Amino acid sequence: MSARPAYQTVARNLNGVGNFVLQCKKVTFRYCNWGGSSDGMRQYLDKNLQKIAAQNPEIEFVAVKDIGHPFIRGEFVNGAEKTICCKNKHPRFINGKFEMLKSSDGAPRKQMKSPVESINESVRGIWSPYHTDPKARHKI
Repeated sequence: MSARPAYQTVARNLNGVGNFVLQCKKVTFRYCNWGGSSDGMRQYLDKNLQKIAAQNPEIEFVAVKDIGHPFIRGEFVNGAEKTICCKNKHPRFINGKFEMLKSSDGAPRKQMKSPVESINESVRGIWSPYHTDPKARHKI
């Protein structure tokens, strides 16, 4: 009798089954200390950074004070990065973009193929102006 490999017993890594690994590992907030385009970012960091860092201990947070327009950069487990410009944005916008980065997986967007084409006819059939009642054809 030959032995068969027990391939059914091999554990597969499925994110969310058994444990969950957050895909976003680091978030960098860059802002300028005196630039007008960084007002929203400075307000957001002053009011929210400690709170979001306490709520998300698995993410590394970095606030970089540098010259230039503000942005948020997310670094992911798969090595990808996403950068979002926050020039002249409100703190609510910045919070929404942070939540988007936190829940994202870092994979690039996939381009959708051309529209669906079918070899079957339409369920409704082909429309023609002669399908309407002759008395109502040219009435506006």
